Amino acid sequence: MNTPQASILTDITRTVDIALAWLNSHTTQIAVSTVAGVIIVALLYGVKLFGRYLCSARFSSSHWPGIIGRALKRTRLWFKIAVAAQIVAATAHAPAEIAYPIRVFFVIAAVLQAAVWVRALILGLVEYRAGSTDPTGNLQSAMGLIRVLLTAGLFILATILILSNLGVDVTGLLAGLGIGGIAIGLAAQGIFSDLFAALSVLFDKPFKKGDMVKFDTSQGTVEAIGLKSTRIRAISGEEIVISNANLLNKELRNLAVFETRRHFQMLSLVYQTPPEVCRRLPDLLKTAVESVDSVTFARCALDNFAPSSLDFQLIYEIHQADPGEAMDRKHRVNNAILALFAEQGLQFAYPTQTTFTAAPDGRMVMPYAEPKPIEAAGAAKAQA
Repeated sequence: MNTPQASILTDITRTVDIALAWLNSHTTQIAVSTVAGVIIVALLYGVKLFGRYLCSARFSSSHWPGIIGRALKRTRLWFKIAVAAQIVAATAHAPAEIAYPIRVFFVIAAVLQAAVWVRALILGLVEYRAGSTDPTGNLQSAMGLIRVLLTAGLFILATILILSNLGVDVTGLLAGLGIGGIAIGLAAQGIFSDLFAALSVLFDKPFKKGDMVKFDTSQGTVEAIGLKSTRIRAISGEEIVISNANLLNKELRNLAVFETRRHFQMLSLVYQTPPEVCRRLPDLLKTAVESVDSVTFARCALDNFAPSSLDFQLIYEIHQADPGEAMDRKHRVNNAILALFAEQGLQFAYPTQTTFTAAPDGRMVMPYAEPKPIEAAGAAKAQA
């Protein structure tokens, strides 16, 4: 009576006999293939050492060598053995009883090793971006979840590829994973939306911690960029907490990336300003504006005859990226303009209105003394 144990023992014995026969009949080919396999293993070990070299301090200033080295140094021993065994089995014409298990081992090892490399590359790139965008580590809290999601996704894909390469029908598995993925996605779409928005901040870098940003009617300094939300300290002092997805859907202005800030300023003078002074005013303003460091005069011109003023438009540029420094330069320019106007006796205009009234007999009463007629003035002079 054949028992399962006896059947297994028979199969093992038969496989051993086949292997021994193959070894005896293909000794030379096996020896040559083994040498080739050892060379391949040595090369793969060299790849791993090269990866460690790329991760050394010499390449710390460049991120790509470090990321690639981080992946290469994760070349596993079982992958090297699988490659060597597959080379021996393929070149030495191993029988099916031996070639098939080696092929299964090689497929599993190759797919898993590819998943390890891809995981290391993606995580290295994300961590580099997180570190350069947010050196204080506000986004590092997201890395744990990112590692879990990436690892799960890659190894689910690796499992499907392994089963497919081994001839297993994975249609039902794919359908089940698809339905499960849709259910999870619908249940946690808000979380995933904010997570992908956080990754978008990492890679696209629309802003970073310390930048002053403006959106809608709010303006403030970015204090923290998290997995789900970004915290902004408003100019008025309160903390604004807004989800990453909602923030990126808005028209966002980053006020911290100005290297040159152009300012447009309207200066209104009274109509009593002499024309000669009006002609000289652009040159006077250029001297006043450029007396402040990091400020360049662009142009100035009489722009408009307003109802109560002569309007001069002044344009100048402040070469400061820091918002605080730019505000200080603007303050100093305005003070220089005030000093210039005081020195030249120029007056700022303000809205004025002249009121005319009528006397009881209907004559208009002027708001100022009427000039004497020329004839009367001449007669009075002759009498004198």
